[in-house]
Amino acid sequence: NVPEDQADKLLLASWGLPKAVLEKYHRLGVVQMFEWQAECLMLGQVLEGKNLVYSAPTSAGKTLVAELLILKRVLETRKKALLILPFVSVAKEKKYYLQ
Repeated sequence: NVPEDQADKLLLASWGLPKAVLEKYHRLGVVQMFEWQAECLMLGQVLEGKNLVYSAPTSAGKTLVAELLILKRVLETRKKALLILPFVSVAKEKKYYLQ
């Protein structure tokens, strides 16, 4: 669980994302994440590029964790990222949203 003193970490706005990115998520109805998603982002040195392996049921929100990690790293390091997705339809959807 996310400690009470870090409950603000559930809000996407707490992760230092650009305003345009936050607005896009807000238009999609995503304003905050689940506790388990925030826990993933706060583990060890994940935000500094260390590996993260996590598992959750279908439609639980795994992709949001990956997107936030990728967005933060790309924006902070100005390097490219590779996002591998299991289906062409998901890849097309993510391409559309991430543009």
